[in-house]
Amino acid sequence: MILDYDGTLTSEEAMVDDLARLSLDTLSQEILRVPRPRLEEEYGETRRLILSRPHQFGWEVRGLLAAYSDEGAFILNTTTLQVMLKMNPLYSRRVGEFFREAEYDPVTDCTNYLFHRHTAELKPRFRQGAKEIVSGLLRHERSIPLILTNSKGDKVERNLETSGLNRVRILGDTRQYDMDPSWGRRFFHPEQGMTRSLKIDEHHKVDLRRPIYYQALVREAEGGEEMVVVADTLSLPGALPLVMGMRFYLLKTSYTPSWCEEFVKKHAQGEVLESLPSLLERVGFDEGGKVC
Repeated sequence: MILDYDGTLTSEEAMVDDLARLSLDTLSQEILRVPRPRLEEEYGETRRLILSRPHQFGWEVRGLLAAYSDEGAFILNTTTLQVMLKMNPLYSRRVGEFFREAEYDPVTDCTNYLFHRHTAELKPRFRQGAKEIVSGLLRHERSIPLILTNSKGDKVERNLETSGLNRVRILGDTRQYDMDPSWGRRFFHPEQGMTRSLKIDEHHKVDLRRPIYYQALVREAEGGEEMVVVADTLSLPGALPLVMGMRFYLLKTSYTPSWCEEFVKKHAQGEVLESLPSLLERVGFDEGGKVC
């Protein structure tokens, strides 16, 4: 069972304001070199613009949409920063000067840098039931729990150790956001045929061109009877497992958009969790950690 870390085991909605504050501090002092109040005002204006039509904005990587803006609290922050930096020529130029040897493009590298740097500085806010879920899976005689994250494994490992969960393996740096326009792999869908994107509704479709994440899923599935993925968003961690025939549990949170929830509910391999502790009911632990 693969458990997503940010937003699934942790309450990212309780951490995102601090992440945004630290990111604006770094932008103001180190990268853009502009007054902090000006940045905060522009951040707020950009965020309001995005939320007025969230299906038109998202986290972009290599010209492809990795996730829609309203899918997660951290995703909305990243999208807001990306749009703000791209819309202002001065900001774009100074970001380009700071990230001269960008892996993706200067703006994407900048927002990735801000996320990894500052989430590592934040004290984790674990969701209710997170420790019980992981501990139960570790005791379960037929399960192998893995913690899924786009972050480097050291941050997650350190945070798990503080909760006494240092025995679980971390599947880190999976780059669910790493989009590759040249990747030609197609997936069969009973209604949509062979496709590189999963149509959700008239306003949303999830691009499946994520070869690094795909390869990570294939490696972990080898030798296992069944692969289950549990996460709080659809586009990043959930869509690929669904088209690969894996079971996907979407954790419903305060920020879960209705279009994600409705799609997962209707999918034969999908299910929506009303809370993290309700996963225990699906797995069926007894007090000794054995399957009921």
